[in-house]
Amino acid sequence: MTLAREIKGSKRLPAGFRHPHASEEARAIAEAGMILRVQVGSGVHGTSISGQDDRDEMGICLEPKEFVTGLARVPRGIDDRHSAIEFEQFQRHTVWDKPGGLANRSGAGDLDVVIYSARKWCRLALAGNPTVLLALFVPDDEVVYRDRHGAELVDNAHRFVSKLAASRFLGYLQSQKAAMTGQVGAHTNRLELVAAHGYDTKYAMHALRLGLQGVELLTTGRITLPVPEPRRTYLRRVRRGEVTLNEVLSEVDAAEAQLIALRDGSRLPDEPDRGWVDQWLHHSHLSYWRTGETPP
Repeated sequence: MTLAREIKGSKRLPAGFRHPHASEEARAIAEAGMILRVQVGSGVHGTSISGQDDRDEMGICLEPKEFVTGLARVPRGIDDRHSAIEFEQFQRHTVWDKPGGLANRSGAGDLDVVIYSARKWCRLALAGNPTVLLALFVPDDEVVYRDRHGAELVDNAHRFVSKLAASRFLGYLQSQKAAMTGQVGAHTNRLELVAAHGYDTKYAMHALRLGLQGVELLTTGRITLPVPEPRRTYLRRVRRGEVTLNEVLSEVDAAEAQLIALRDGSRLPDEPDRGWVDQWLHHSHLSYWRTGETPP
């Protein structure tokens, strides 16, 4: 197996904002302790449509010792200096800078980025969160930054993969499926797609993608990015509204049935390797506190 290499790209993040996870203090922690930063949106899946997509990035950072062994906290955004929260992530959407602020929906050219603390990211990954697990399988040309701690994490992706992922992929698939068909209690903010095609084609594409990737993960222990052909082209056709709702539902239902079967039938371990993850968190933080990180 080829080992992951370090990629000394940019750690720079957008400035803080009036959002609970976007204080300047949180940004500074995320930048200084960053060990991995990758693209996780449509671009990395190969399903983007030219001129329509924002850029979604996810990262992981190690925290200063006072936030792990002490009681240090960060402000709730740049305007709230009187209440504080535990540092879990830095989250920033550049579309917030436009008129409308937090109510804006990201579009072409916008950047949505979240940098999780390593502890929070590990909790989500161990539980089988589909989006979080993607960071372990992103090809090098979609990696923005990766140091030796991030490379070690990627080299041990198998430690995080277990049958627990089946229920998470199923849950995500089912929520996207409900949204694409407008079921009671579901929500879509892309009414223009419903008006044009009779269903939300972007939710439909994501539902089917989650099914395909969940089946691959539970079968092979890995996720191939971008989505291999010919399914990648098919997903793009779904997104463009070139596939009927009935056909899409049939495909999604088939993927859902496979995930249900693999929930118990997969050869993956029942549980991830929590012991290894504990040790990785321990030695990575100690190394960071001892030596710090060299700015790019």
